[in-house]
This record gives sequence, C-alpha cells and structure tokens, in this order.
Amino acid sequence: MVLYALRRLAIGSILAVLVTLITYVLLSGSFDSIVHGIVGPAATPETIAERKSDMGLDRPVLVQYVDWLSRAVRGDFGVSYFTSEPVGPAVSTRLGVTLSIVVVALIITAVVSAALGVLAATRSGAIDRMAQGVSLTGTLLPNLLLAIILVYVLAIELKLLPATGFTHFREDPARWAATITIPVIVLVVNGIANLSAQVRGAMIDELRKDYIRTLRTRGISTRSVVLRHALRNAAGPALTVLSLEFITMLGGALIIENVFAMPGFGSYAFTAAVQGDVPVIMGITLFAVMLVVGINLTVDLVNGWLNPKARIH
Repeated sequence: MVLYALRRLAIGSILAVLVTLITYVLLSGSFDSIVHGIVGPAATPETIAERKSDMGLDRPVLVQYVDWLSRAVRGDFGVSYFTSEPVGPAVSTRLGVTLSIVVVALIITAVVSAALGVLAATRSGAIDRMAQGVSLTGTLLPNLLLAIILVYVLAIELKLLPATGFTHFREDPARWAATITIPVIVLVVNGIANLSAQVRGAMIDELRKDYIRTLRTRGISTRSVVLRHALRNAAGPALTVLSLEFITMLGGALIIENVFAMPGFGSYAFTAAVQGDVPVIMGITLFAVMLVVGINLTVDLVNGWLNPKARIH
C-alpha cells in the first residue's frame, strides 16, 4: 500500500506539471493584452514592450515556465500583477474559506445520502419512491436558481440568515455557521441527488449477492447484515462518487462565492481569470490539481481499508 501511495503521488506530480505547463502555454498567447491592461490604454507600444521585458514575459515560454516551476517547488508562487499580494498565502487563505464550506457540505451529503440510499434499497414502496424523488428534484434544480430562492426566502423575507459575506470560525463560530448555511444547502441538494442514487444502486446489488443470503441463513440480524457487511462493500463505488462530488463542489464554489460575495478560492479564481493575473492563475491551478490528486489518493486508500481485495501492496 505504501508503494502504491508513492506511485500515485509521483503520477500526481507529473500531472501537476503537465496541467500547469498547458495552462501557462495557453496564457502566453494573451501576455500582450495582459500587459496592456496593466499599463493602461494610453500606453505606447514601446512602453508595453518595456513593461513586458521588466516582467520577464518577453523570454521563451518554456524558459518562463521552468523559472516559475523552480520557484513554485520552493514555495514561491510570485505576486499578483494587480495587488502585489504574495500568491501562496493569498490562495491558502481563500482556499480555507472554500474548504470550510465544501467540507461541511460533503459531510452532510455523505451522511444523508447513505441514510437515504440504505432506506431506499431495503424498503421498497413509499420510502424508495421518496428517495428517488429527492434525487430527481436535486438533479433538475439548478444551483444558481436554488441559491436565489434561498436568499430571497431565508435572508430577505424571513431575515434568518445573512444574504452575503463570510465570517471566519475563529472570529465568531455562530456567525460563521450562519454565513455558510445557504451556500452549504445549495451544494448539498445536488450532492445528495447524485450520491444517494449511487448508494441505493450499490446496496441493491450487494443485497442480492450470495454471501448476504448465507449471512441471513446463519441468523445474523438484518441490521448487522445491512450496515456491517452490505454497506461496507457498497461503500467503494459510493466513495468514488463522493470524491467526484468534492471536485464538483469546488467547481460550484466559483458560482456560489460570487453570488454570496464570499472571499474564497472560487471568487479569487474568477477575478484572476477576468484580469489575466498570471501568477494567481498559475498558483490556483497548481493548488487545485494537487488537491484533486490528494482527494483521489485518500479515496483509494480508504477503499483499500474497507475492502482488503482492493488493496495494492
């Protein structure tokens, strides 16, 4: 398992290099426009060329990328073109805001989806139809529309929750919970729709297998059969979907954080992309790739712990 983890980390590192290289090459085509935006519309071509040289953007693209990568490996991601803020600390701070929302949403999604999926798989009839109805509703309801509805009802009409902004947990836990409630609900609804259907399908497949019938004939309680055996074996596919939901939620943060004016990873990425802030875009790209690699590796290791047959030594 250790060798497997090391191999996955090596593959993840190669993936990070490839993704950031492609990103940098694509960005290089707009360097002139970016520099023009920095120096202002009245700048002469000579001024633009001089500024581009000062920023090191007149060198060959591969040389620029290798220089960026060598500094990034040492933890130096450069500074923002527009705010002069160090990219590493800025991305880390904003990523913490996003993760405080996404992790809470992911935990709620996992717990509720597991409960709905197990109930739907073990009890046909009204409960199964209700679970499938919840899944269908969550799939069809767009996140942006749901966010607008919740803000109007909970924040504007009932005045129960703040409509925008973010408070850090260390500053005021109660206020933090209030500020993330609506964004978490928005992310959870769609997550439950996808994951509960996966849990239901996997549980139905497991409950039809021969070893389940054998366990029942030995007098083992239904609760033990379902929770200790069937659910454990069905958890592998569900965890894979859960890891995809995590990535989807990170992407959803791009919309959610802009809607709720939250200083998170998604809103920072959106602003950087609009401005053409190359150091910020590169830092965000690298952080995002390594986060995805870390999540996928964690899921694989947990699958190996849940199912010894899946372990790779």
